[in-house]
Amino acid sequence: MKSFGLIFVLYCPSPEFVRNLDRARAICPTVVAVDNSPQPDPALHERLRQGGTTVIDNRNRGGLAGAYNRGAEALLARDCEVIFLLDQDSDIDASFFAGMMHACAGLDSDAFLIGPKIHEINLGKCMPAIPPGRRFPRPRRIDDEVEGLFPTLFIISSGTALSAPAYRRLGAFREDYFIEYIDIEYGLRASSQGVPVYMNAAVTMRQTTGHIVRHGKLFTTHHAAWRRYYGARNAVHALGLYRSRWALHWISGLLALHQSLCVTLFEGDKLRKLVAIGCGYLDGLFGRLGPFEHRHPRIFAFCTGTPRDRAATDAASADGAPPTAEQEP
Repeated sequence: MKSFGLIFVLYCPSPEFVRNLDRARAICPTVVAVDNSPQPDPALHERLRQGGTTVIDNRNRGGLAGAYNRGAEALLARDCEVIFLLDQDSDIDASFFAGMMHACAGLDSDAFLIGPKIHEINLGKCMPAIPPGRRFPRPRRIDDEVEGLFPTLFIISSGTALSAPAYRRLGAFREDYFIEYIDIEYGLRASSQGVPVYMNAAVTMRQTTGHIVRHGKLFTTHHAAWRRYYGARNAVHALGLYRSRWALHWISGLLALHQSLCVTLFEGDKLRKLVAIGCGYLDGLFGRLGPFEHRHPRIFAFCTGTPRDRAATDAASADGAPPTAEQEP
C-alpha cells in the first residue's frame, strides 16, 4: 500500500466544516490542515496540532491553489506517495480512502489523478465524466455505475488523489487563478502531458458547489461578484491554453452567457455581477491575470460593494475571499 496524506483546506470554518475535518482525521493517517482564513482561530489550531494534524496558517496566499501547493510541499517532505485534496464542504465516509487507494494500486502508471464520483447535494445528481477527445466531448453519466475507472479530461480538486510523481511532473497549481478553474486547468495540463485522469465510480463523495438554487432546468450558484470575475476570466484562459489539443476553447463564451443569464433572471446585485463577468471574460481573452483589484481597482471596488444578498454570497464563497496585496506571494 502506498503511503498517503490529506490536504484539508479551511476558510472561516463553521462547526459543520470542522466536523468534516474531524471525520477525515479519524480515517487518514497524515493530515495537513491549511487555514486560508484571514483571521485564524488559535484555539482550533492548537486542538488540531494536539491531535497530530500539521497546521499551516496560509491566510489565503494564492487562494485555494496556494493552499493546495503549501499542503503538497508539506506532504512531499514527509514522503507521501499519494496526495489527497479535500475542501471543508466535502463529505466523505469511512471507506473513502480505502476505496480510492485500491483504485490507485490497480494502475500501471505511478503518475495519475483519480477523483471520486461526485454527488452534488443541491442538484441531487452526480457530475459526469468528460471523456478525452479531439472533438467536443460527450459527457458520460456515471450516476448508476458502482465500479470502474472512467477516463475524463478533468476532475474537481476536492476528493482528488494526486500521485507524488504526477505533482512533480506537472508542477504546482496556478496561484494566479486564485480559486476558479484551478482543477480544470490542472486536469487539462495532465491530460495534455500523458498523465491519466480518472473518475472512480466505486467511491462517492458528497459535495456542495456554492449556494445552488434550482429554477426548473436552470440553476444558479449565487456566487459573489468577485468570484464571478475569476470564473469567467479563468474559464477563457484555461480552455484557451489547450485549444490545440482539446476543442473546448469556444465553450467559455457560452459559459459566460449562461452565468449572465442566470444572474439576470435569478440573483440579486445583478449589475455588479454582470460587470464582473464581462470584465473577467475580456481579461481572460487577452491573457490578463493577477488579482482583480490590481488589474481594475475601480471596477473591483464597485463589484465588491455591499450587495443586497451579502449573506447568500458570503456563504457561497466560503472557499476563499478576494485576494489582497498582502495575500499575494
